[in-house]
Amino acid sequence: MTDAGKLIEYDMSFSFLRDFLGRALERKRTLIVLGALFAVGIVLGLSFIKTPAAYDFHLENCDRYLRKVCYSERNVFAIFLERTAGCVLLAALTAVSGIHIAALILPSAILLYRAYTFGGSICILCSVYRVSGLLVVFVLYLPVHLLIDAVLVLGMALSCARAPHFCFCKRDFCELLCDFGVLAGLVALVCLAEMLLLLAVFHPIGVLL
Repeated sequence: MTDAGKLIEYDMSFSFLRDFLGRALERKRTLIVLGALFAVGIVLGLSFIKTPAAYDFHLENCDRYLRKVCYSERNVFAIFLERTAGCVLLAALTAVSGIHIAALILPSAILLYRAYTFGGSICILCSVYRVSGLLVVFVLYLPVHLLIDAVLVLGMALSCARAPHFCFCKRDFCELLCDFGVLAGLVALVCLAEMLLLLAVFHPIGVLL
């Protein structure tokens, strides 16, 4: 490919990203509502942490996260692929929910669940795992989780805007696919940053091999 061709491809990629961000950030009221829903989920996660069922649920989640991600002996690239696949699935569900108003319950449930587990897991990691838990929270868990949530919230805002007017035509499907492509690319970048943090702080370089 010539230099001019690469430049055009580069500009087109950033054009899709700018369009995605521009349309999402215009939905200020929707973003505020989604932010409030996320805050409610965190409060619920923190509030129910003292109940035995919720405590065991969050403790199991944290233990699995530490074993399979932070201190896993698996190939760190395999962890990256697994985490990316899970996040891309969430991005796909978020994008697809924009085809009908009734489907908007799906991203709302995803956001509420992620916020609930986020609040409870933060509490468990800090109170049970102490210093090592604090390291995991502030270096890895909190920034990665919030970045993924921020990307999903932007996608949810677009789905909320699209759902009332979606038509099963080529134009609307192309726009939906473009938005999904941007969502998938952004969450993959966050997962890549997570992999680099894992290598820098938690995993020996040999785990990459």
